[in-house]
Amino acid sequence: MTFGIEFVPSDPVLKIAHYAKLAEEQGFDNVWITDHYNNRDVYSTLAVLAMNTNSIKLGTGVTNPYTRNIAVTASSIASINEISGGRAIIGLGPGDKATFDAMGIEWEKPLTTTKESIQALRSFFEGKKVTMSGEIVKFGGAKMAFKAGNIPIYMGAQGPKMLELAGEVADGVLINASHPRDFEEAVKQIAAGANKAGRDPKDVDVAAYACFSIDKDAAKAVNAAKVVVAFIVAGSPDMVLERHGIDIASKASIGGAIAKGDFGSLMGGMVTNEMMDAFSISGTPEDCKARINELLDIGVTQIVAGSPIGPDKEKAIKLIGKEIIG
Repeated sequence: MTFGIEFVPSDPVLKIAHYAKLAEEQGFDNVWITDHYNNRDVYSTLAVLAMNTNSIKLGTGVTNPYTRNIAVTASSIASINEISGGRAIIGLGPGDKATFDAMGIEWEKPLTTTKESIQALRSFFEGKKVTMSGEIVKFGGAKMAFKAGNIPIYMGAQGPKMLELAGEVADGVLINASHPRDFEEAVKQIAAGANKAGRDPKDVDVAAYACFSIDKDAAKAVNAAKVVVAFIVAGSPDMVLERHGIDIASKASIGGAIAKGDFGSLMGGMVTNEMMDAFSISGTPEDCKARINELLDIGVTQIVAGSPIGPDKEKAIKLIGKEIIG
């Protein structure tokens, strides 16, 4: 089992560098930085992190093939690999339709786009001249002028087809989920993809990219994660809510409260204990450890502590290091 941590560059980059250094000192293996146009740029952030850390791997968690040409993505992550002394990893996923709508970008064929983009990335990393006439991704002899090095490719995946594709083509898969029930099917789908491609499913790193909140005071930890869980519920497919026995009607009411900015209602009971259990790893170190062990038993090989990490980020990072990573 390896441990990753996610930071959202809505904070100043030097603050994130401080947290990343702390995470490295506490034994975390990977740091993942989210990529959204409205926050600090992911590659500038990773470059600063590379200069402030020594051993932790540095990745996009996740970037997408729509907002940047994949050749530019290859050059950006290869630059991070060079600056960091070979510590770059790339997480690539289909992204979020709502974001692309706001940016005026069409969300065309996410499965095909992701598959062809990974194919192109591998060719760029290998130093090849890339000529491709895919359905979406097209290149007429583009080539990088410097060596990229060996950069592991992780896929952000949710649905069955994306999970199967990750098993076929990726070194690892980042799954936004926290509950064993969500991984039972996911692990099977990844294995099916790996088998189809003639790979050993064990070669695919299965990461639970979880809403995580830890504190010695369980109630404080749970409260810190409630707003994040509310957003997860509001954006979950009905099938996922049904899997966890959560009333589908609650999705609309929570979505409405978020739209109005009524966070009081979310904290005051709209986000139930069942939702917290389904969509977060939260509570005391013992609570978190119990859930991590369940995930390990089902085939998860990396735990990513995602937002909010805890009511106090610094304390939470130290607590994970001391009580969980050990």
